[in-house]
Amino acid sequence: MSEIAAAPASGASEKARDRIGFFFLNLGHLYDHMFMLIFATVVVALVGMDGMSYGELLKLATPAFVLFGLGSLPAGWLADRWSRQGMITVFFIGIGASSILTGLATSTWQIALGLGAIGLFASIYHPVGIAMVVDGREKVGKALGINGVWGNMGVAAAPLVAGYLVQTADWRTAFIVPGIVSVVTGMAYIVFCRDSARRPKTAKPQVADPHDSDLTKAVLIRVAFALTLTILFGGIVFHSVAIALPKLYAERLASLTTDLANIGVIVALIVGVASFAQIVVGHLVDRFPARRILFLIALLQVPALAGVAVLFDLPAIFVGFAALLLILGEVPIHDTIVTRHTRAAWRGRVFAVKFVIALLVAAAVPSLVGGVHEAFGFDALFYVLAAAAGGVALSALILPKARKIAR
Repeated sequence: MSEIAAAPASGASEKARDRIGFFFLNLGHLYDHMFMLIFATVVVALVGMDGMSYGELLKLATPAFVLFGLGSLPAGWLADRWSRQGMITVFFIGIGASSILTGLATSTWQIALGLGAIGLFASIYHPVGIAMVVDGREKVGKALGINGVWGNMGVAAAPLVAGYLVQTADWRTAFIVPGIVSVVTGMAYIVFCRDSARRPKTAKPQVADPHDSDLTKAVLIRVAFALTLTILFGGIVFHSVAIALPKLYAERLASLTTDLANIGVIVALIVGVASFAQIVVGHLVDRFPARRILFLIALLQVPALAGVAVLFDLPAIFVGFAALLLILGEVPIHDTIVTRHTRAAWRGRVFAVKFVIALLVAAAVPSLVGGVHEAFGFDALFYVLAAAAGGVALSALILPKARKIAR
């Protein structure tokens, strides 16, 4: 498959193809997060299966998160050496087929295998899709913000779709129906790529890569160290909140509703609306130093997460929404920093390394959430997350001053 850049180009038909290509990339980001979090809602309905508790069942997702991280490296390498569009096609069809097989599982170990396959194919998106989103762009913040909103819509869609399908059908349907939709999307993407490959392409303006004189060894080491700490602490916060939210609200909103479908709607609404913070932050990082914005956003997460630890009912919804605004708004900052300090030819592999670090942290999150919840409750968990947010704020101070942004 020939490469199809996601940046705008001259000519109406070329621009239209770029918009459609960008739409597929955004849809892929939505699917990526949605499929990884379907089980976080389904598990609430599976408590007692094979005599397992919520915490024990949640650990079945650990292989998925491990593969979600480890698979990023080969995915980024293959995309840079073979075809980014080809890898995105494999992503759509593979994650859909894996979800269907998970829905057909007859035992908990089969569910774990199915979730692992979902995680493996889900690992393709971030190192490949994000590299395609920023390809050829001078100002990457806005594009990453829009793409990030779609990813967070996947976080929102997971409890909404899974909660509705579990309530109206069963837990198997919650995996099978989205799986079929993803496979169909993959087929449509193949048609789009073939059609685009047959059409002549106009020359696209090239955006200069960072120069070696600009990115000294000392600067690169400093950025790598700061980003590693930020990704470690930020990954704990992001994935813990995403996994814990359905169960948290099932407990904390008991006086308002106990219906799983209603819980799914509430979670989907607050995550969906909070997702638009990424567009705002995307504009900000195109105008102001990323380190300053990252520090302020992470610092504000500390009291918000501490508030979630102690609140119930409507206050829990409002403060949880505020925390999500900040947590989701932080996401495009990391990718902007990577883009500004990486040459385009290596970008897929650098994003892969970044996501390996982030998602290996995420692999430990199901056990963390389940273990802390069973031993101490959600109040202790969110105090831990507040401390982790403080770690992100401190890590942001290590970043060097912003590189000049092309205007």
